[in-house]
Amino acid sequence: MAPRRESGSSSRSSTELLRVGRVGRPHGTDGGFAVSDPTERLELLDPGRTVVLGEREMSVAVRRGTAERPIVVLEGVHDRAGAEALRGAEIAVPREAVDPLGEGEFLVDDLIGCRVVDGERPVGRVRDVLLLPSADALELELDGGDEVVVPLIGDAVRAVDTGARRIDVDMRFVRGES
Repeated sequence: MAPRRESGSSSRSSTELLRVGRVGRPHGTDGGFAVSDPTERLELLDPGRTVVLGEREMSVAVRRGTAERPIVVLEGVHDRAGAEALRGAEIAVPREAVDPLGEGEFLVDDLIGCRVVDGERPVGRVRDVLLLPSADALELELDGGDEVVVPLIGDAVRAVDTGARRIDVDMRFVRGES
């Protein structure tokens, strides 16, 4: 999960897990590992926080590194081999661990799978959200099977309704038409 702009409403269960990253390469010899695709809300990886890896709840012992490449040590993981054994595992937190989102914010997990329309015309579904340097973008799978990337900017995205699982985009803008 990478917290992003949200419509504010969600009918999802509060016990649902949200991705905050993935266990990357081991770092050092103390059981630490780099977090791949980390959340922007690094406080979710603060020491003492509970994270879920598969079926296991674990407590964060240490977080260091940078926002782009946080290094985490989990309680009970004491060496490089222990970190390597976790490599590739998704790191998640319960939805209720995420503080309330601001106006115009959403969670990446709430966008993936949303129906995409252009006005009333069906366009496709959100396959992924790309966290790019200039602007985040929706990776769409169009109804015809093609793919397109839509920047998450006002000119391209008219409305996001995560409760209805619907995103309205301006395909003329996306295609570069006037």
